[in-house]
Amino acid sequence: MYRWILRPLLFTLPPGLAHALGNAALAPLEFIAPLRAVVKALGAAPDPRLATEVLGLKFASPIGLAGGFDKNATRARALSSLGFGFLELGTVTARPQEANPAPNMFRLPADRALVNRLGFPNEGASAVVARIASRIIRTGLGVPVGVSIGKSRAVDVDPIEPAIADYLASFKEAREVADFVVVNVSSPNTKNLRAMQGPEIARALLSALVMENASSAKRVPLLVKIAPDLDDADLEKLLAVIEEVNLDGVIATNTTIKRESLATSPERVASIGAGGLSGPPLRARALDVVRRTRARLGPSIAIIGVGGVETGADARNLIAAGANLVQLYTGFIYGGPGAPRAIAKELAAIVAHEGASTLGELVGVDALGGKPRRKLLSRSGQ
Repeated sequence: MYRWILRPLLFTLPPGLAHALGNAALAPLEFIAPLRAVVKALGAAPDPRLATEVLGLKFASPIGLAGGFDKNATRARALSSLGFGFLELGTVTARPQEANPAPNMFRLPADRALVNRLGFPNEGASAVVARIASRIIRTGLGVPVGVSIGKSRAVDVDPIEPAIADYLASFKEAREVADFVVVNVSSPNTKNLRAMQGPEIARALLSALVMENASSAKRVPLLVKIAPDLDDADLEKLLAVIEEVNLDGVIATNTTIKRESLATSPERVASIGAGGLSGPPLRARALDVVRRTRARLGPSIAIIGVGGVETGADARNLIAAGANLVQLYTGFIYGGPGAPRAIAKELAAIVAHEGASTLGELVGVDALGGKPRRKLLSRSGQ
């Protein structure tokens, strides 16, 4: 129904309006608990072979929702009922801020891709955290919940100290309600944000966050989300910093500013202009970054792979490259509300076909010539 009726109708509308209507359509699921129970009951429970433990957290399914879809945590309960194994909410910033000027969202249907230049629009960390506390912490969600934090647009990175203080303010809020926190330094839609992936700035920021985390009564797993557009040398430098500061995990990758090998006409691509491209065109580089990250950082760190996941095979390939978990965003837009469960079902069949008894046996399997292995252990105590 979604593929043949709802999606064609939604795709006749501007992307921002379609997203707003989709969000409104999820309201009954968000606010009516018996309806959520029915939706969960109608969807088959995840195959036990997909269950995994990462970052000290239990995941019934490795298929999660990427940051950026539910920026203000307004539909977390509804989304969890659709079969996602975990959610990443946000990105939130210390200061409330509006989206970048419209138009700021675009579709590339020929590539099953999206371009956005939203720039972290959100109600501010305090307001979003309060909503999570009232809706999720009070009643429970049933799946792990991460909160992504970013830099407020009004704060620059030169000098770096105000930006660090800005991240720390968001982190102190987010850790009170999050099962894990993601440090977003890789969106292309906030001025100078990606400069924070340089080794000196990354070391200063991540060290400050790690120290604050260690001093807290509630320590949470801390991950960083990295860009696909770093060249291999710069990626290695950033990974060295991640290893040095003893971060818990990496999300690979964010959206790309590149526009290579697209089926969409060059004229259409040029008319869209700047922004982060997501979906299948990102798939190959995301796989490469996951593979390089696992090779550089070894078996103990957690890796969440994201970029072009539409099928169980796509998820399997990221996991076999070294990811413990995977996330959807664009695949959810194009695949619809049934996507999380459909991908999980396909992935479970692949796990069985490859002779593995657990998902963990496939993590990094491609590096071993396609032979299932014992699962990699995450730093936070798998």
